[in-house]
Amino acid sequence: MIAPTTARSLPAALAALIVSTWVPVVVARAADAPSDEQARFFEAKVRPILAGRCQKCHGPEKQKSGLRLDSRAGALAGGDLGPAVVPGKPDESLLIAAVRQEDDNLKMPPSGKLAREQIDDLARWVRIGAPWPGADATAAPAPARKGEYQVTDKDRAHWAFRPVQARAVPDVQDRGWVLNPIDAFLLAKLESKGLRPNPPAGRRELIRRVTFDVTGLPPTPEEVDAFLADDSPTAYERLVDRLLASPHFGEKWGRHWLDLVRFAETNSYERDNPKPNAWRYRDYVIRALNDDKPYDRFLREQLAGDELPGGDDGLIATGFYRLGIWDDEPTDRDQARYDGLDDIVATTGQVFLGLTVDCARCHDHKIDPIPQRDYYRLIAFFQNVNHFRNGGPTDESPLFDTGEDRTAFQDKLGEYEARRAAARLEIEAIEREAKAKAEDQGVMAVSDLGKLVRDEGERLLGKEKIKRYRELHRDLRGLQKGKPEAAMALRVSEAGPVAPETFVLLRGNPHAKGDEVEPGFPTVLGASSPVIPPPAPGAKSSGRRTALADWITSPENPLTARVMVNRLWQHHFGRGIVRSPNNFGLQGDRPTHPELLDWLASELVKGGWRLKPIHRLILTSNAYRMSSSGRPEALAKDPVNDLVWRFDMRRLTGEEIRDAVLAVGGTLNPRMFGPGIYPELPAEVLASQSMPGYGWGKSPPSEQARRSVYIHVKRSLLVPILEGFDLAETDRSSPVRFSTTQPTQALGMLNGAFLNAQAGRLADRLRREAGDDDRARVRRAFRLALGREPTEGEVGRSLAFLAALRHEDGLGDDAARRVFALMVLNLNEFLYVD
Repeated sequence: MIAPTTARSLPAALAALIVSTWVPVVVARAADAPSDEQARFFEAKVRPILAGRCQKCHGPEKQKSGLRLDSRAGALAGGDLGPAVVPGKPDESLLIAAVRQEDDNLKMPPSGKLAREQIDDLARWVRIGAPWPGADATAAPAPARKGEYQVTDKDRAHWAFRPVQARAVPDVQDRGWVLNPIDAFLLAKLESKGLRPNPPAGRRELIRRVTFDVTGLPPTPEEVDAFLADDSPTAYERLVDRLLASPHFGEKWGRHWLDLVRFAETNSYERDNPKPNAWRYRDYVIRALNDDKPYDRFLREQLAGDELPGGDDGLIATGFYRLGIWDDEPTDRDQARYDGLDDIVATTGQVFLGLTVDCARCHDHKIDPIPQRDYYRLIAFFQNVNHFRNGGPTDESPLFDTGEDRTAFQDKLGEYEARRAAARLEIEAIEREAKAKAEDQGVMAVSDLGKLVRDEGERLLGKEKIKRYRELHRDLRGLQKGKPEAAMALRVSEAGPVAPETFVLLRGNPHAKGDEVEPGFPTVLGASSPVIPPPAPGAKSSGRRTALADWITSPENPLTARVMVNRLWQHHFGRGIVRSPNNFGLQGDRPTHPELLDWLASELVKGGWRLKPIHRLILTSNAYRMSSSGRPEALAKDPVNDLVWRFDMRRLTGEEIRDAVLAVGGTLNPRMFGPGIYPELPAEVLASQSMPGYGWGKSPPSEQARRSVYIHVKRSLLVPILEGFDLAETDRSSPVRFSTTQPTQALGMLNGAFLNAQAGRLADRLRREAGDDDRARVRRAFRLALGREPTEGEVGRSLAFLAALRHEDGLGDDAARRVFALMVLNLNEFLYVD
């Protein structure tokens, strides 16, 4: 797959700036109708070279390397190496590089190098915009030599493209182990392989596991004690229900969704400027998950919330379109616009459908049965979206809780505007009066009438009139400070009800248009073309995105439900039933338990697309409650645990580590929602951002202690503890958090300013809650950090460690206890969920 080049080197950017000062008019005309002079130059100098030396191998009969040079469109589209001609830029054009023969791997024509004059003529032709007169200028290149891509029944037979089937729950030998159908599906495969599931995890391990999985926070010692003391048969189920109802559920699981949709609050590139109000999208996601908003509605609001009834939630949800990276000074605006559209299609395809549709941007997909034409049919759904507006990809709308709030705001705004207009009218009347008197007295007129009034006003109008003039200006300034302001949301908009045409871009080049296409769905999924009704009178958008949302969330769509239940399984068990969660195509992994995947997908749709019941099914299964210990015979048969015979231990994410440190130290601020917070960062980290001029705010200490999901996400500036522990990439969809092991993790945990400050907070908490007795402090530290009592051996080693700090290292009591607290926060058991 060859993608268009978007990165800019300094020389290329500088060349573009120089060319733009004298070429733009010529280039624009060349792309449309060449001037008479350009036409004569092409016919006399350029066409003979192309016809005589190039088209034998790159013409209508033969297209070596996929390149055709008998039309302007073919030259712009290029071949396997990319566009042959970049209008206005001979130094970036492969055709010119080939005829100059400066690269041993790119020398054309093979029969011998062109004369210097011919090379110069070709370079000049490209420099003036590659004008091409005649009917063959816009002729499309030849069709694919092997025929148009045809999607076959064999393609449609791939497991992910077949309809979801309601699977029967299998029968098993050990029926006593089965608590719900999930267990039956897993156990049936284990029994077929001669394996048995692990025994259950201990109750202390289980409450810590499920609390982190559902809320992203550790259980308190009091919560652990209450669970251990509850010996009723439904104690665990009640624990699960309590956690699913916690507001912290949305904070934890919202983070997973934000990873998928490349959430950030800045644009990237050199300035990395902010996206105002992007945080409202983050809050929308958290609220939606806490409220168990049906998943189909959740998707529909993000794709087309502005076209749906339902109020401000839908408007905020469409901030989904604005989350990607955006270049505020592209060298090629058409290319940049299609890069933005590609980002939207790529994210929509991978996140909602588990398809790498974006691999078909420049040619038919090399692996999956997705023709290039299908890619551009999907582009057509988004073609009308305003990606460039007011100098950036931002469009904001006011938000109101109720219709009454909206009316009240509009009344206040109307009153404000009326008072402002009345003041302006009176000011203008005074200025006109001053001008008339000045002219009567022969005073020369000035361009700044206000300055005439200020300088000559008392003489011309008298003290009272000028006093009133000054009062009116003061009133205007006061009015401006008190202007009614509504909460604003980052959202999407369209350019109007009529969408522009969409063309297949040859080799992905926006300057080389092929066939026109209409909105449509991937052919391999067998869906008919959408019926998009004509826009209603007064409509502000085309309705295309609603049609797409309807298809994606249709129960007949074979991918949407499968993809989402796989993500839920992944985040509870560490890996999905399909190990490649963003790729259900032919190059993706096959499901380890296809029948279970389809059963879960069927349950999601049957249950009204609500996610919490699926969470509950997974969490209350016996499979989820298994211990993580290894057994030699099982490890020999299934070392990577594909059959799920045990629970996989996992390390906490960076956000979970930071939040757990705050929680254990007793400083975690549970306040939810609102603009992003700014934790204090070391000076050397602040100096690393791309444009230090757009700085990093400073939040009050209590705000800095809020959960990590509320940290302002700046693409060029990352919080060290989060970056060190594998923070998700924000430039594209991140379906999986990988756990790396690197020296900076240990260094940050032992020497980092954040960990050392929080170790001091934990030491203070231990003094408050356990008094001056070291043994009591050790016991309380273990219960807070690990959810269990220390063993006698651990108590002994901890006391010996404290003694050594005091006597051998010469630390005072406070310093020694802070170092002990830091040691507790560095225990592997604190950083891992068993």
